[in-house]
Amino acid sequence: MVATGITLLVFALASIAEKIHHRRCRRTGRLAFGPEGSARAWTYLVPYIRVVCITALTWSLITLLNIMPKVFTNKGLPENRLRHVIIILDVSPSMKIVDSGIDGGVSRASRASQVLTSIFDRIQTDQAMFSVIAVYTGAKPVVIDTIDMDVIANIMNDLPLDYAFEFGKTKLIEGINMATVMAAQYDNDSTTVIMLTDGDTVPESGMSSMPPSVAKVLIIGFGSRQGEFIDGHQSRQDSQSLRTIARRLGGEYYDANARHLPTNAIKSLAEAIPLARKNRYGLREVALAIAVIASGILALLALALNLYGSRWHKYLNASSKL
Repeated sequence: MVATGITLLVFALASIAEKIHHRRCRRTGRLAFGPEGSARAWTYLVPYIRVVCITALTWSLITLLNIMPKVFTNKGLPENRLRHVIIILDVSPSMKIVDSGIDGGVSRASRASQVLTSIFDRIQTDQAMFSVIAVYTGAKPVVIDTIDMDVIANIMNDLPLDYAFEFGKTKLIEGINMATVMAAQYDNDSTTVIMLTDGDTVPESGMSSMPPSVAKVLIIGFGSRQGEFIDGHQSRQDSQSLRTIARRLGGEYYDANARHLPTNAIKSLAEAIPLARKNRYGLREVALAIAVIASGILALLALALNLYGSRWHKYLNASSKL
């Protein structure tokens, strides 16, 4: 209602202004248009065009001002279009060793939490569903297909998941096999598998191949290369084993003990999924189109009047020949 009232007021004022302008042009016709005292025939349409364009531009700008902005989130996407991220989290006691970070002053588990938080800060978390698999002497699903990032943060912040397992050797391969079974139900190229660990020996067989749904596998290692003695052996980041796992799964290995993951490694997760809209062309699009067209005509009109509105150019060319 406000837009209509203001638009009508602008229409009336523009019409009055054009009328006054027309009277003044008639009084100074010879000065403005040359000896004939009148502009070219097409210019008689200019006042009407200008009034229509000013009125249309006013309506479109006020309409755009009054339209409430819309924020499109994952609610605009059906579940079958959401990405899936499966996190395989090593929760073995060796992940509690303090030898990670830039100065080596944080535990491997805390460093894993920092790196994962850094990843979440750079990706479209509202367009993905997250699952976490805890791995120690076996593999257990902690959460499946959640969109609540607070749940993931709670799991990563020193939740004592190792108590859910019997004491023994870490078996990363069981977490990998569980991830392949979980990912098999998803659409092709919709899933990213992220493993956070300090490494483990890799058996010659028994590792499942990733299904077509898995588009990317990231193996992220933690722990220093020197390591620390625990459970009868020297515990350090087993980069050779992690590279082997990455190679066999067709993925990539990154040492994140002191550096964060590069952005190009998570590029596919950082790109937004186009949101389908039921009403593709609504009032907002109509107002935008009218604003562009009206302002464009007004701009071109001034140029056209300057170049082709009067016959002064003809007289100037004739006088120059004399």
